[in-house]
Amino acid sequence: MKSTKTVTILVLVGTGSKYETKEINGISHFIEHMVFKGTQKRPGALEVNSTLDRVGGEYNAFTSQEYTGYWAKVDSKFLDLALDWVSDIFLNSKFEERAIEKEKGVIIEEINLYRDMPMRHVLNLWDKLLYGDQPAGWLVSGEKETISKLKRNDFLDYLTNHYSAQNTLICLAGDISSQIVVGKIKNYFKKIRSNKPEDKLKVIEKQKEPQVLVHFKETDQTHFCLGVRAYDLFDPKRYAQKIIATILGGNMSSRLFISVRDKYGLAYYIRTLSDNSTDTGCLLTHAGVDNQNVGKALKLILKEYKSLKNKEVDKEELQKAKDYLKGRLSLVLESSEEQASFYADQELLTQKILTPEKEIKEINKVTLDDIKKTAREIFRPDKLNLALIGPFKKSEQLLRILKEAI
Repeated sequence: MKSTKTVTILVLVGTGSKYETKEINGISHFIEHMVFKGTQKRPGALEVNSTLDRVGGEYNAFTSQEYTGYWAKVDSKFLDLALDWVSDIFLNSKFEERAIEKEKGVIIEEINLYRDMPMRHVLNLWDKLLYGDQPAGWLVSGEKETISKLKRNDFLDYLTNHYSAQNTLICLAGDISSQIVVGKIKNYFKKIRSNKPEDKLKVIEKQKEPQVLVHFKETDQTHFCLGVRAYDLFDPKRYAQKIIATILGGNMSSRLFISVRDKYGLAYYIRTLSDNSTDTGCLLTHAGVDNQNVGKALKLILKEYKSLKNKEVDKEELQKAKDYLKGRLSLVLESSEEQASFYADQELLTQKILTPEKEIKEINKVTLDDIKKTAREIFRPDKLNLALIGPFKKSEQLLRILKEAI
């Protein structure tokens, strides 16, 4: 990237909460915490964290259902320092029993934090509703009871079985020379394991009618996710799904923003998301409304779902959604960390990379007929789901709204 003086190093491992068993649920996320607690070269958290702080670098780690990432972003003249640091925490972390026991408290408080945030926690309930008691339906962070029981050997076994050269990808983006960095990477990461990593269980999806999950909580505002099962990362129809999400609630001039927020004043935030993973996919509308207005908001959203299913989208609205997605892609890819993520995510999950230009071509291919067919496929009663947090104890009335809507 000639326009930047920075470099981002991103290490992605093809393992996350979908690869866990019930007994160790949350360990992928726990490992992400523990790599900052000390290596042989940098014995404690202070030594680990001060390494890049001294040069104004940014660094962190993250865990999802399908991968775990470790990254650093620095002035490109500190490339070697960042490579040394990332490879050190990735390959040489100590996982000391005392540090594990202390970090359990940190993670339990993290779980408590997000449970106290209905806007955030309702997204976890959405996964639970769709996938139930299997890895895709569990918390990425794990449950407090499971976290408290994990031992050092659990971490070492998981690392042995799931961290390998065969499912690890190292991506650099920024002010770099490809010829130089490949040699450096081989040197810094030469100690990586090469055993065959364990695979994840296949997700099982079962649904015959609309489903509702209500989580009772005394709140001033009800937060909910209303949406449908859709397409995975390999299905070409995911582009139509993404455009439908944009039309519905992708921006401040989308249908639901104009209707639910601007016209009726029911919500401060409302957005429609399109999600695709290697074995699951969904489209959902996420919003927070006054407790008295839940039924009205749900009906307005379902009305727009039904409209997309039964009526033609006009050419102008389709083109606007396409232009929005293409414009957002250009804006996002200005930074080295987003460039690294864009390419690495694709390579790790699909073993196939679409350049931004190819991605734009796929978006441009979507026709009005594709939108209509996709809407008819996904906006069906046997795919419709509602997860909700608020002062409600019964779901019958909510379920009735869903059954009568589509």
